[in-house]
Amino acid sequence: MLLENLNLFLLIVEKGSLSAAAREYGLSPARVSERLSDLETYYDTKLLNRTTRSISVTEQGTELVKTARRILAETEEIESKLKLGKDIISGTIHLNTTIDFGRNYIAHLLDNFMEKHPEINIHLTLDDGYVDLVGNNIDLAIRLGELSDSTLHAKKIGINQRIICASPEYLEKHGSPNHPKDLQNHNCIMTKFGKHIDKHWRFIVDEKEKTYSVKGNRISNNGELVADWCRAGHGIAFKASWDVYEDIKAGRLVRLLKEYEMPKRPFQFVYSAGATKSKRIRLVMEHLTKELEKFKDAHL
Repeated sequence: MLLENLNLFLLIVEKGSLSAAAREYGLSPARVSERLSDLETYYDTKLLNRTTRSISVTEQGTELVKTARRILAETEEIESKLKLGKDIISGTIHLNTTIDFGRNYIAHLLDNFMEKHPEINIHLTLDDGYVDLVGNNIDLAIRLGELSDSTLHAKKIGINQRIICASPEYLEKHGSPNHPKDLQNHNCIMTKFGKHIDKHWRFIVDEKEKTYSVKGNRISNNGELVADWCRAGHGIAFKASWDVYEDIKAGRLVRLLKEYEMPKRPFQFVYSAGATKSKRIRLVMEHLTKELEKFKDAHL
């Protein structure tokens, strides 16, 4: 019953409400609340702060999320080995990455992995904003850029470069910027990361890092849409090179201001403590690292 309650607890955290977890688990909300209380009694601590409108995970609950994932993953692996008589990995892997990168690379690279491991289920979420790994029950995230949350762990996969680009049609109509300050005279397509609009673009000018504010009439929290607008000639965009590599190569987009670009940044796996103790997490990391190595030139 403890393992079942741990599973239910993770589902409550992922769904953000007891009623949503109850629907998916096939239980009444009252029964879910009862089992959560049983779990809190067992550990003698409060795991969730509950109001009529929302729930939030306590500090102790956050620790249990990390531990529960490891316990359940190890239990599944042991059961597979004992029941099937061989070391077969199974269970669900919750992955998260950005929209462009997920659609253009990760979704396809997971196909071979799932063919080799048919007992594995993949839950892939794509989001360009900040994602709380613990609160959303994410096992593994793939991110372009520095790690800001010191409670998480990271493993470098490669490097990435953010580049300025525009379509030939846009440049024919409006000309090319020769210096970052010229962007003030252009329509810049901006990306919204969570609540933050990326309208302050950074460059290296005279060997110093400088920030230039941009403006434009198109903003989206969807990186793929930003790229679509850029290809359609609606403005200049600031994109990860992985996302627009094929467009640059095919001439659909033109790279601009290369001599002022910021240094390359790490491209990495991000995960909470204990995640890599699960064999399925280690294997998917190894698989994606090997496959992404084939695209190492895509960072331009």
